[in-house]
Amino acid sequence: MAETRHLKITHRTSYHYDEPVPYALQQIRKTPKSRSFQNVLSWNVSLEGATAQVEFEDAHMNHVNLVSFDDGATDIIIHCEGEVEVSDTHGVIGQQSGFMPLWMFLRSTELTRDGPAVRRLLKSFETDGSVLDQLHRLSAHILEHVDYTPGETDPGTSAEEAINSGHGVCQDHAHIFVSAARALGVPARYVSGYLFMEDRVEQDATHAWAEAHVDGLGWVGFDISNGQSPDARYVRVATGLDYTDAAPVSGMRHGTANEELKVTLQVQAQTQRQVQSPAG
Repeated sequence: MAETRHLKITHRTSYHYDEPVPYALQQIRKTPKSRSFQNVLSWNVSLEGATAQVEFEDAHMNHVNLVSFDDGATDIIIHCEGEVEVSDTHGVIGQQSGFMPLWMFLRSTELTRDGPAVRRLLKSFETDGSVLDQLHRLSAHILEHVDYTPGETDPGTSAEEAINSGHGVCQDHAHIFVSAARALGVPARYVSGYLFMEDRVEQDATHAWAEAHVDGLGWVGFDISNGQSPDARYVRVATGLDYTDAAPVSGMRHGTANEELKVTLQVQAQTQRQVQSPAG
């Protein structure tokens, strides 16, 4: 029997500028991926003060909406809402598919560089047992050395910097795991998405975790910050080599206007039921 959850998500990003922005383009990665274990029942992206230009799948098969700011606009709102049904696969996603070869997920980036701090972290890590066992222990090892502490880091904080500070959030834990797994020769990637919290509807932010590719299983998820594998409460949205590939919003703008950003996010359960796991 596999647990299945029906989740409703409302994600609103608002920008206010003290003067009109001459030109801006934003890539929006907020649309969940439909997979065998995750069915997007409905999803809608609406815009105020901006215009949709094109939709496409990037190299990581993330759904991307490219939008531009309207002339003279000082308030821009990106509103996403939909419903997703997710089945619990104990974190097992399956084999690699799409445009990216597995060896690409061994490549380091500025945020996932294998530097002195990562090597120091691995020096105190016992690499015995199966690869899957090692990865579960690596997740716990990271949480022991880097406390979950909001407000100490930002999206530009690298794995090296987070380890040296001893503090971070889910994004930092994911970057450290990805860096360390790659250093151990295991392909790994960053994941952004939504997490349903049993005790609340309003969420502080989107969530982040990591996936590593294990022979015989394929991609397997690890939520380092919560010390568990993703289950039916997790909605996968975007993946990449690091945060920059999977950020909910990224882009560029011209001008000198000061920006005020506000994000509201709700994730709530619509139904919860048990379904029979497929044979095989």
